[in-house]
Amino acid sequence: MTRYIPIARADALEVGARSLAFIDGRSVVLFNIDGVVHAIDNSCPHNGASLASGRLDGHVLQCPAHGLRFDLRSGCMVGARGMCLTKLAVETIDGDLVVRVDE
Repeated sequence: MTRYIPIARADALEVGARSLAFIDGRSVVLFNIDGVVHAIDNSCPHNGASLASGRLDGHVLQCPAHGLRFDLRSGCMVGARGMCLTKLAVETIDGDLVVRVDE
């Protein structure tokens, strides 16, 4: 089953901004990069560290705990495809950012 969960107004997340949201008890970070919103679980796949405050360089997010770098477009670690973030699909529906959750 697929659910669509509104998490923010589309105009609330400006280009270059990030936002922390909670969906069904899970922490999700939204990033607006060049007008494209990316949503990931707020947990590094390496050791579970929060990614919300990670350094962002273009499309690359660096984990603040151990320095691992992930490309938000693919969700995978830069230079190694073996470790990837959990990404969530984001759409804009009626002016709201909506996350698609497949169950």
